[in-house]
Amino acid sequence: MKCYLVGGAVRDALLGRAAGDHDHVVVGSTPEKMRALGYLPVGKDFPVFLHPQTKEEYALARSERKTAAGYHGFLFHADADVTLEQDLIRRDFTVNAIAQDENGSLIDPFNGQLDIKNKILRHVSPAFAEDPVRILRAARFMARFAELGFSIAPETLELMRSMVGSGEVDALVSERVWQELKRALEETRPSAFIQTLRDCGALKILFPEIDALFGVPQRIEYHPEVDAGLHTQMVCDMAAQLAPRDALIGFAALTHDLGKALSPKENLPKHIGHEKNGLKPLAELCQRFKVPIHYRELAEIVCREHLNIHRLDEMKASTVHDLLARCDGFRKPERIDQLGLVCEADKRGRLGLQEVAYPSRALLNKFHAAAMSVTFKNIDSTGLQGPQISEALRRARIKAIATAMS
Repeated sequence: MKCYLVGGAVRDALLGRAAGDHDHVVVGSTPEKMRALGYLPVGKDFPVFLHPQTKEEYALARSERKTAAGYHGFLFHADADVTLEQDLIRRDFTVNAIAQDENGSLIDPFNGQLDIKNKILRHVSPAFAEDPVRILRAARFMARFAELGFSIAPETLELMRSMVGSGEVDALVSERVWQELKRALEETRPSAFIQTLRDCGALKILFPEIDALFGVPQRIEYHPEVDAGLHTQMVCDMAAQLAPRDALIGFAALTHDLGKALSPKENLPKHIGHEKNGLKPLAELCQRFKVPIHYRELAEIVCREHLNIHRLDEMKASTVHDLLARCDGFRKPERIDQLGLVCEADKRGRLGLQEVAYPSRALLNKFHAAAMSVTFKNIDSTGLQGPQISEALRRARIKAIATAMS
């Protein structure tokens, strides 16, 4: 029995990055031997165990064979006769197919170290094409490593295109797509996730609402980048910069302008009413991928209100109050700062405007704080009943906002 550190921990160490989880492969053992040594079984599809002391994962070396469409359609073989190289060859990318033994020596049968040096994401073997999730993983890894200068090997991108063409992507289940999208939005360059999927043809299949934004022009005086798809990519990257590893903010940034794809051609490059028009494709996207409700709610608020926040300094106190109420900002106050943050990403996610000031976010928080300082305890409700009390609270909050404006 021999144990090897594999995957991301080895790759990240070679990149000089902090490693996440430590995963291990065990060669020359069986489930019975692992349990006898005190390892705790946790694998459902194949034998994976937790170390009795460290609780790190140890998986028996395994080979696999494609038996049906999709990423569930595999037959696994895990036994003492499976070699380390047989295990590594089933992995997705060469940079993830490097093992390290207990003495620190590296086993690298597929030249992953060279690809790390050259900053290339390359598939290990033709078996890559058997698992459509690997398209999503390629896009997600690009979201993580694009800032380091990584690119996808041409032959890997071509293989991904052939997978899309053969319909493998159609077998992806919604929960897995959402999981990979969420993780990509937590990376430093979510735009690379979008671009990778677009380059291989998967974006228009998985996210047609986003793909439809590319090629749609915007008014150059507001959007020097012109293209609505490019703007969306820039907003996602700005959101990742303003709110690192916050997929909630990232999702609202990704979907804030979906309505622009529906603007009548005769009105272009204007997008009149795109805020309201974006709510239907947003709802369809959320339903398709079973997006959690709090993600959907914030995305709807941002989609509907982002232009209002941009012109906040032009609003009356009563209009500001009603906007806060529409966003449920009195019951869920955290939403207001989230709204302002995404709107800042929208404003600064434009060519040449990345460093521009965005006073609307501070104003929004200022007005919200003023309104929140007024509660039922602060109003005289003598002789008032039901809706009259609520209206008195509304008037008092509007007065507080007006004072904050002066």
